[in-house]
Amino acid sequence: MRPPTIRDVADRAGVSKSLVSLVLRGSDQVRAEKREAVLRAVRELGYRPNEAARSLGERRTGPDARPRPGGGNPMVGVLLHDLRNPWYVDLLDGLNSLLHASGLHMLLADARLHRRVGQDPAGPFLDLGADGLVVVGTLPDPAALETVAARMPVVVAAAREPVPAGVDLVANDDERGARLVTEHLVGLGHRRIAHLAGYGAVADLRRRGFEATMRAAGPDRAALVEAGDMTEEGGYRATVRLLARADRPTAVFAVNDMTAVGVLSAAEELGLRVPRDLSVVGYDNTGISRLRHVWLTTVDGAGHEVGRRAARCLLDRLERPGGEGRLQLTPPVLEVRGTTARPPAVTA
Repeated sequence: MRPPTIRDVADRAGVSKSLVSLVLRGSDQVRAEKREAVLRAVRELGYRPNEAARSLGERRTGPDARPRPGGGNPMVGVLLHDLRNPWYVDLLDGLNSLLHASGLHMLLADARLHRRVGQDPAGPFLDLGADGLVVVGTLPDPAALETVAARMPVVVAAAREPVPAGVDLVANDDERGARLVTEHLVGLGHRRIAHLAGYGAVADLRRRGFEATMRAAGPDRAALVEAGDMTEEGGYRATVRLLARADRPTAVFAVNDMTAVGVLSAAEELGLRVPRDLSVVGYDNTGISRLRHVWLTTVDGAGHEVGRRAARCLLDRLERPGGEGRLQLTPPVLEVRGTTARPPAVTA
């Protein structure tokens, strides 16, 4: 008879293969009753971990890797919307800190590159035998994600698009964050405020928060919205258009920090001083915003905490599969720095 496998142990204990791996690694992230059920199954079946397969699973994470024989170490796929966005650095740090502490390896892929060559961005994680998937940022094809969610636990972080049933979603409260920005600028006395918008559900929520707060501020406030692509270059071009207006704004709220850097570049090129002539606010509190020569007023979207909560959701799913998906929103915090001030005393 063939020797028992980790799958046999999981079936006997009524848990997932990933949870068995966590127990065998001595993780403290498993409830006592689940741990005892796994250990009982191990004893009853006479299961012996395959150390060669364990080592193979640790080493082989490249494109030629195959599903791990005997289970190996638990591995979590992380599908990132776009590696170029610096806000994801804090999120990934928070995600990996908890996953690593729980004995889970993180395998990262850039969804943008997969889409460019027409590949299913989540498919490789199925081929590699990943134990779970965290999607970070704007979702890929929802139908493809639904297929993956039927085969492994899936958590979505930093996005607000609809998700398949049974998928947890963790994000910042973007609408509230935009309200904080707009209230700050209105409180400084700005009457003409522009928002450089973006695309996707998160950007839509930031725009909604801006527009609702401007309406509440009264009819003497002018809210301008300019479309953008959420990049530095897009922020620069949109700002040049805005500042060419006869009724140019005295403050600009950019959809993210990268766009805000483009705003700062355009203002400098046009001879405007920030914040004396133009106040600028970003969103995300990336490392760029904290550079001394930038020192950007921005919203802290709690990226590290979003990552940690996403990891916690995935660990809970590995231990207790099934159930309804949950939405968790982290509270935003406005970081007031050196790019906002009262508007010029004389305005057009």
